Amino acid sequence: MLAYFAIWGCHALFCSRFVLHVFSGPSTMSGALEGIRVLDLTTVLMGPFATQLLGDMGAEVIKIEPPTGDTTRAIGPARHSGMGGGFLHVNRNKRSLVLNLKAPGGLDALLHLVKAADVLMYNVRPQAMARLGLTWERLAAINPRLIYAGVFGYGQDGPYAARPAYDDLIQGVIGLPSLVAQVGDGTPRYVPIALVDRTVGVHAAMAVSAALYRREKTGVGQAIDIPMFETMVPFMLAEHLAGQTFEPPLGPPGYARLLARERTPFVTLDGYVCALIYSDGQWRSFFKMLGDPTRFDRDPRLATLATRTAHIDALYAMLAEILRTRTTTEWLAFFEQADIPAIPLHTLDSLPADPHLAAVNYFQSTSHPTEGAIREMRPASRWTESPATLRRPAPRLGEHSVEVLAEAGYSPQKIADLIAQGITLIPPVTAEQP
Repeated sequence: MLAYFAIWGCHALFCSRFVLHVFSGPSTMSGALEGIRVLDLTTVLMGPFATQLLGDMGAEVIKIEPPTGDTTRAIGPARHSGMGGGFLHVNRNKRSLVLNLKAPGGLDALLHLVKAADVLMYNVRPQAMARLGLTWERLAAINPRLIYAGVFGYGQDGPYAARPAYDDLIQGVIGLPSLVAQVGDGTPRYVPIALVDRTVGVHAAMAVSAALYRREKTGVGQAIDIPMFETMVPFMLAEHLAGQTFEPPLGPPGYARLLARERTPFVTLDGYVCALIYSDGQWRSFFKMLGDPTRFDRDPRLATLATRTAHIDALYAMLAEILRTRTTTEWLAFFEQADIPAIPLHTLDSLPADPHLAAVNYFQSTSHPTEGAIREMRPASRWTESPATLRRPAPRLGEHSVEVLAEAGYSPQKIADLIAQGITLIPPVTAEQP
């Protein structure tokens, strides 16, 4: 075992240097969160997306996985088992450490890592963290500067506190499928992206960053709960609470423009175009370009934003008939000249080929040490001093177990013992780049 350990350790060090060589962006500037160490106990999409955002901004993220690995490793096509496309896109800029937290040695290792950590993020229910012995009270006693961030379904003061939650369930409880049904064929449907997971993930990364800023001023850490349900309710109701904003209500809920059944991409002679004619000036410009400059003043439905909202379905239906008369290219040129926002309708196939994304170098072709050439989506934000960067590809299961434990002071014999006991593991040495 020790001989194998020594060989694998050399292999790990080589891979680590290789990754930094082929994966780092051109910038030599450090990220805004450089020096921050995150213990990432999250799985699936929401938590890993949040911690990836922190990693993109320079934090050192240690992804702590059970011996079976994050279930997301199986999402999407893969060149090697456990390295599916879905996993690759929410786990870059991380190192993978396997720990069986249900075994005393695994829990002891995590508690040891907590001493030097800045952030611990989890996305199981708090009740599960308590069963593991990983409560805020226990970890704060070990490291009072720790930011202990939980992303889970529901706030802990209500009757849903102990319920499990997934993206679909939160979409349902905030009523999103009912809105889809209202503007569609009457069948409630979930939005076909992990909208809740990624939205709450962004909020979690923001909350952790704010807590780190406060800690720099006070020296004190804190626990943060980021419940999915409560985080998403404002996304549902900020516009749609409408008249029920007031007490007593001034009208029913619902923002008519967003709920218009005719609010769809417009059909053209040869495809679709997405356009939004919204302001007084845009409506005037539209009709002027059509050769009917007085139409805006003649049609009382167009007079104000309020009257347009009241008649929005009829107005969208009118626009739909007009836009059927020209090609998408012709309408895009028309709207550009009229200074009206418009864009083509993409599909999953056409979006990666968008010329704007090509011009801003959004997709990065990178070389993964074991998975070969992959397409990465770079961080969208631009920074003049501390840019977000692609430094590490998504790791294989247990790829950095030896490295992280050794950094924490574990001896080669102790690490070998943990491997022999199944508390940690390392990937096969023989994985090769395709």
